[in-house]
Amino acid sequence: MEPDRQEASRWAAEELSKPVYRDAQPDWLTDLWRQFTDWLRSLNSGDPAIDSGVAVPAIGVTIVILIAVAILLARPRLNARRRPAGDVVDADPSISPAEYRRLAAAAAARSDWRTAVVEQFRAIVRSAEERTVIDPLPGRTADEVAGQLAGAFGGCAAQLRRAADQFDAVRYGSEDATARDHADMVGLDQLLESAKPDFGRPAADRLALPL
Repeated sequence: MEPDRQEASRWAAEELSKPVYRDAQPDWLTDLWRQFTDWLRSLNSGDPAIDSGVAVPAIGVTIVILIAVAILLARPRLNARRRPAGDVVDADPSISPAEYRRLAAAAAARSDWRTAVVEQFRAIVRSAEERTVIDPLPGRTADEVAGQLAGAFGGCAAQLRRAADQFDAVRYGSEDATARDHADMVGLDQLLESAKPDFGRPAADRLALPL
């Protein structure tokens, strides 16, 4: 059964009020929708000068156009909101640092340097979590790891930044890894293991005794 103009206007208002459209709309679309809803309210006023036979099809066409525009505009905005600031490390809290190191060593033995670099960086993350230098945090990025660990190991800040960049380039980019890249990651892992985290002392004094 074809809806009357009150029913059509109610459907339109309900559809356009959905958060997926409202939260992502730019200012000009907000103004356009406000004007449209004002027009819908005028239809509900019962003005006999407004022909319902014309109003209902007009509402339908307008809804289709506005929703199509809203979807096109909302999709990239919503995707941008959901996209993490960087690419996540995905270090499984159920896997120990030793196991990640074993995985890295096994990959290195077969010259799979990309996997070796990735797993070695995850070993660094899990080791820091086990030592309570950083808290376990799902969705943490390599950049976030580097920044947080630099706060505890200031003398390693530059190496941590390079390691994070290397992880992202290998794990999420198209960059290849080398034996030297893996060796550098192993060296950083060992350095952090032998360093005592300290959030208060000067950076030069932080590389001290292990925990």
